Amino acid sequence: MAKTPGAFMRLLYSLLFYCLMPFVLLRMLWRSRLASAYRRRWGERLGFFRAPADGRPVIWVHAVSVGETLAAAPVIEALLQRYPGYRVVVTTTTPTGSERVQALFGERVFHVYAPWDLPGAVGRFVRRLQPRLLLIMETELWPNMLHYAAASGCRVVLANARLSARSARGYARLGGLTRQMLGHLDGVACQAREDGERFVELGLAQQRLHLTGSIKFDLALDAELRQQASALCEVLGSAQRPVLVAASTHPGEDEQILDAFAAVRAHYPEALLVLVPRHPERFDSVAGLCRGRGWQVLRRSAAQAPAAGDDILLGDTMGELLLLLSAARVAIIGGSLVEHGGHNVLEAAAWGVPVVTGPWMFNFEEISRLLVAAGAMIRLEQPAQLPAVLLQLLADDARRQRMGAAGLEVVANNGGARERLLQLVAQQLPPP
Repeated sequence: MAKTPGAFMRLLYSLLFYCLMPFVLLRMLWRSRLASAYRRRWGERLGFFRAPADGRPVIWVHAVSVGETLAAAPVIEALLQRYPGYRVVVTTTTPTGSERVQALFGERVFHVYAPWDLPGAVGRFVRRLQPRLLLIMETELWPNMLHYAAASGCRVVLANARLSARSARGYARLGGLTRQMLGHLDGVACQAREDGERFVELGLAQQRLHLTGSIKFDLALDAELRQQASALCEVLGSAQRPVLVAASTHPGEDEQILDAFAAVRAHYPEALLVLVPRHPERFDSVAGLCRGRGWQVLRRSAAQAPAAGDDILLGDTMGELLLLLSAARVAIIGGSLVEHGGHNVLEAAAWGVPVVTGPWMFNFEEISRLLVAAGAMIRLEQPAQLPAVLLQLLADDARRQRMGAAGLEVVANNGGARERLLQLVAQQLPPP
């Protein structure tokens, strides 16, 4: 029987992936210079691991790294409660994602690295686990992962899905391979109508599309976290001086933020910058960059209160970004001052903190639109506008209060996506 165009393209893709494996391994070794965890547990990435032996059927949740893991955490908690007869297996691709899974859930879930998207690795992985349901967070589409999961009889749901116009153009160039991948999806829980329309245009069956909204709106700030936030604000003195939090920054952004902070300090000499790089392997280099510009830097991992002479608190711990944002007078969200596509702006808005981003927020287009329309967020037309906008906001208490209140309202009015997603999961895998 002749292969379909999609099957032929998946074969070519797999052959190319095998050819590129030496470079993949070299890249892992290169990254391990700064994060030694990239040198470990390679067997798991090839599908070699000891599967849980308790005999329970498996729900497989795939999250890439820290951001997807945190977004998935409330869903995983609900799965643990509603499907006690199932084993929940969580895969990530990065060591930081692995650390978050283990910190959040411990032995309640089974964590293993996701296999590289090679036929042998994915096939071994699926045979060992025999999952009943694969829940993929956001738009993490891998041809062999989807093929072997679906071929085994596993139901596949894409959760909290988003698809920017830029990404859709890339998938469209793959034609038959993209249609084959989308054909393996039993349900797509989409964040926004525009995202859903792009999925359908690429070949997703209309009846498999469900507009659920973003589960990132279902952000719970519990009493313990609020107590920690109160203590942090006291330590940082945020009631007495401006605290700016620059969250999830990427290379090329730290320099822009330091320039803007210099402009702020010319008017507010007591201001403190909390700078949180996106990736832990950059902590040392960003600290060096700050010191090289003459700033006094205190690292959060030192567990000390900033002294009078400290200019910058470097957020070099994992899992604390939401807490650190609670102390901000204004939050700057990284990934947006360079063409990365932005990061989660709702973590700041949920605290009632005014949000500023650069122009590149295409990964959070609908959320950004809602916040900007409500007056809770400023999306710069050019990164060079950052210093002036920060100074304007710091000088206008009433405007900041209006922005914060608007952000809280947007978050409150758009909740419920998690429950809608769980209803879709129940259609594919009814609770036992």
